[in-house]
Amino acid sequence: MKIVFSKVSKHFGPIIALKDINFEVEQGDFVFLVGPSGAGKSTILKIMLNQVKPSAGEVIIGETNYTQKKRSVFEKIRKNIGVIFQDYQLIPDKTVEENIALALDIINYPSKQAKNLIEEVLTQVGLQHRRYLFPAQLSGGELQRTALARALVINPQIILADEPTGNLDPENSWNLIKLLKEINQANHTTIIMTTHNYDIINSLNKRIITIENGTITKDEPSKTTPTASSEPVKKKKIIKHKK
Repeated sequence: MKIVFSKVSKHFGPIIALKDINFEVEQGDFVFLVGPSGAGKSTILKIMLNQVKPSAGEVIIGETNYTQKKRSVFEKIRKNIGVIFQDYQLIPDKTVEENIALALDIINYPSKQAKNLIEEVLTQVGLQHRRYLFPAQLSGGELQRTALARALVINPQIILADEPTGNLDPENSWNLIKLLKEINQANHTTIIMTTHNYDIINSLNKRIITIENGTITKDEPSKTTPTASSEPVKKKKIIKHKK
């Protein structure tokens, strides 16, 4: 699904969080949103998730301008968006498998088919052997891979990743980025990621949108060739499923 922000502004009382934001993201793009804390990056993601409404402008996802539509219309779009948060947002009294299953419950996925689907994403992120553990029993990298599996299990067309490496060590950060890159390439899944990690940003051949004080100050397209410091990514089969 194509994403379009057209003259989008957001005010929280006297605070201007976003001002006249304009950008388009094609299906299958991988985009970094960068900028200082409080610049407006997370507000953009929240608007895409309909967690906050823009004060002005239009947001179009797919063919739908959902800033002018009823909640039921947005809910159909939301089923195509997976989300990864810096703080994971896993349910502490549910196992890895149960946390992933919640995403399928939300979209009313047939329970008889859910087991095989959960098995597929657990294998994809390398957590088959941790499926019955609770979040408190997992490492930071395993927590974030669980969050990624929860996002992937709905077979999203879009993944929004809000500082997903913020609580991870360098090794686990790169492992997560490699998974996201593979998913983007194999499934043509759109990835929009906010981050402060310029080592990752500078090492990948991806579009970079810079936001400062609620406005876009720079929009740099993908480079024609990766930088010499790019991390090599081993291709592997990414499992796809039908809803």
